Order: sequence, then structure tokens, then C-alpha cells
Amino acid sequence: MITVIHDLTPTEIAPILAASSQEIQTISPSDGTIHKCIGCFGCWTKTPGQCVLNDPYCNIGKRLAQSEQLVLISKMTYGGFSPFVKTCLDRSIGYLLPFFAIRNNEMHHASRYREQFSLQVISYGPSNPQERETLRSIVRANALNYNAKSHRVIFVENLTHITKLQEVFA
Repeated sequence: MITVIHDLTPTEIAPILAASSQEIQTISPSDGTIHKCIGCFGCWTKTPGQCVLNDPYCNIGKRLAQSEQLVLISKMTYGGFSPFVKTCLDRSIGYLLPFFAIRNNEMHHASRYREQFSLQVISYGPSNPQERETLRSIVRANALNYNAKSHRVIFVENLTHITKLQEVFA
């Protein structure tokens, strides 16, 4: 299954997903109001793997565990993710354990689940080389933190170019 976390409207995402023959679950702003992570670590101690904030986004970690591929579609925002996509990533900390493991000679949180996903990021909108390099660094770090199988970043100038990325959703 492919999980797509995006900041698009239903009208904008529909043609992008229409070409795929894969099973896709989406996490989007149209699912409801998302609360920001409050850093309580309840997803590690009180309700392992699930955020204690009761909204439509409380089970992002579990949804990631069911995914073979995680696709993030985000407007380029100062070399990072849009506020919605960043908040989803913050709320997914329950995907990991509070314990540590060494990966690439660095300390990271241990994986809660055996399954690994590949991470693909599609950044849309104007950007400069410095913003692109910053986002590449963030995605590289996120992939390592999530213990992803692989990762890549694709930059497109506008949404119409995303529909041409057939290989992402194949």
C-alpha cells in the first residue's frame, strides 16, 4: 500500500492519484482539523504507537507501518515541508520506539515495526538551489530516522508536473 501525505485540495490531488493502479491511502487537510504535537510522549508511554490527541490524525504511525511506500507531497516552504505535512510528520513519532539504535554510526530511535517503507518526497513550487539542498538534507535525515528502505526527492515547478510522475505511484 502507498500512503500519501499531502497538502493539496481534493480537486488538486484527484488527477494525481487517478493514474495509479496501487492501493493508496491519503492523509490530507480535508480529513479534519489537525492538532499540533504537544511533545507529551503519550504515543510512547500511554497509548503505544498512537497519539493521545483525539483527532483524525492520531493513528499516523500505524498507517505508516501498513505502507510499502510513503509519498509526501508538499509545497516548498523555506527549504522544508508545508505546515500541514510537517505537523503530520511530528504526529507520527509513535511509529518509532522511545529506545535507541545505532544506524550509520548515529543514535536514532528504534523501529516499532519490522516493516520498512520507501520514502518519496515531491516538492512543488518555486525554489532555489539552497532550499533544494536543505530539503534533501531533511529528507535524508527523516529517512534515516524512520529506518526507510530508500528515499528520493523530486522537485517540480507546479502541480501539473506531478501528474507526469507515473513512476511514483506505479
